[in-house]
Amino acid sequence: MPQSTPSKRTKTLRSLLTAALIAAGSTSATLYFYDALAIRKATAGESPRTSAPAAMPSPIFVELDPFTVTLNSGYKRRILYVGITLRVADDDSARTLTRYMPEVRDRILSLLAQQDADTVQTADGRQHLVQQLRSEISQPYVPEPTGPRVNDVLFTAFVVQ
Repeated sequence: MPQSTPSKRTKTLRSLLTAALIAAGSTSATLYFYDALAIRKATAGESPRTSAPAAMPSPIFVELDPFTVTLNSGYKRRILYVGITLRVADDDSARTLTRYMPEVRDRILSLLAQQDADTVQTADGRQHLVQQLRSEISQPYVPEPTGPRVNDVLFTAFVVQ
């Protein structure tokens, strides 16, 4: 009895069927595990597809009227004109600054008047001034037990003449 050998066409058909079965099985397994993961996330209170980004709080700014100060620079007198806006952490800090605005302005004017004209014109000098202002403005205002939380001091105008 002669043995029958599979024809070339049958071999190709078997190879294609095997490849199709492997692809279908792989796809089914992937979908099954993905859905199982989505169900676990849903039961944990998370969104299965995408989680919504956390809402960023709106920045709170307190804009101050511009300051004009005379600076002593050796034998020369120079003028510093500076606009300042404060970025604060919360509404309570903004209310505190508004309530004590005359004292806030006095602290800032006193600190600005101590500056050297040549130093404040450099980037390092301005950065140092920002740190000093933030520290000074964040101090408590009597009778408040704590000072406002000032995150940043922003210069909106800065001119030395």
